[in-house]
Amino acid sequence: MALDLTSLPRPSRDDTTVGSMVRGLVGSEILRIAAEIRELVARGTKVCNLTVGDFSPKEFPIPDGLRDQIGVALQAGETNYPPSDGVLDLRQAVQRFYERSLGLKYPLEGIVIAGGARPVIYATYRAVLDPGDVVVYPVPSWNNNHYAHMLGARSVVVKTDAAAGFMPTLAQLEPHLSSARLLCLCSPLNPTGTMLDPEALRAICQRIVEENRAREGRGQKPLILMYDHIYWVLNFGKKHVTPVELVPEMAPYTVFVDGISKAFASTGVRVGWGVGAPTIISRMRDVLGHVGAWAPKAEQVATARYLDDTQATESFLQTMRQRVDARLEALYKGFQRMKDAGLPVDAIAPQGAIYLSVRFDVVGRGGLATNDAIRKHLLDKARFAVVPFQAFGLADDTGWFRLSVGATSVAEIEEALPRVEAAVREILAAK
Repeated sequence: MALDLTSLPRPSRDDTTVGSMVRGLVGSEILRIAAEIRELVARGTKVCNLTVGDFSPKEFPIPDGLRDQIGVALQAGETNYPPSDGVLDLRQAVQRFYERSLGLKYPLEGIVIAGGARPVIYATYRAVLDPGDVVVYPVPSWNNNHYAHMLGARSVVVKTDAAAGFMPTLAQLEPHLSSARLLCLCSPLNPTGTMLDPEALRAICQRIVEENRAREGRGQKPLILMYDHIYWVLNFGKKHVTPVELVPEMAPYTVFVDGISKAFASTGVRVGWGVGAPTIISRMRDVLGHVGAWAPKAEQVATARYLDDTQATESFLQTMRQRVDARLEALYKGFQRMKDAGLPVDAIAPQGAIYLSVRFDVVGRGGLATNDAIRKHLLDKARFAVVPFQAFGLADDTGWFRLSVGATSVAEIEEALPRVEAAVREILAAK
């Protein structure tokens, strides 16, 4: 008979069996909301799900060539440990991919492969920061607060606004750069779907170079920029730029976070990479090696072969951009129609990634005092699932939400928009 352990204590914030760091670590609000949606769907409720930054395999299957190459690699027995910095063929393929697509040729020692982009972000934090070091990041942004907490860093949060597409300016960052050890930027940005203006990024990078020249003279550690551009191939009419192309002197101070998760709708395949100065990347490799955060070997081998099939990748990406853009445009035009009709909604035109920033300017109306109350109203009345910007560090209840289109169709969006309009009108009619 099995020993019944079902009465073991459940987790709590004051559980003394674990350390203080994890007691203070907050779970993902996005995943909590996503679990709520899954429960509704399991009960038979039809929901237009715009919550998780993921792809439905039905709507966005992975590339045929990548899927087939994974099968070939598995059949060939590519199932043992990969090298700690990644399979050589894949590192070389990434090197070629960056050279032909971004105009940046890095040495192989400046490329490390990991099990998706998240381990690359963690390894960047771990390789650069000591406890108590300052990390600067704008909000809204994805998960920087949690990584800073895990590393014992001091967070300096820079609040952005809709006027600049929720992107930081040098004027906003400037007061904090002299004390910072790590600056975290993301473009195209999760959660907003907006992109950094090239001149704004150039100004920030020039300031970093100036700061590091001064630090070198004082024998101080440099300021490092973590540039998360995991969505860079998904841009719509606005050119993606990198710190190093704009200001080549940034090369020793920049770590790129990237991978196939978003570009190739391959979130579950778990292949990401970090690219940057070998002095940093080599230490990230050591961190990743100790925690075993490698991408599976067969998937690495397959990704290497697929990236080098330039005709297949370019064809897939062209179609991918068109299909993502169609969904974003359907949402954006729908909200513009509501706005033109006098309803208190707004949206920022899509620029990149799989997200649209939408504002429901109804806080304080119809008994809805918070973003979360608005979220629940939209879910209950319109079966329309969205994520408030609070999940990305923006504390104020301003009515801004992230809408993610990877798990829905244009037809589902167009079917849902009239329900959303009716739900907004219901708020306005309430006393």
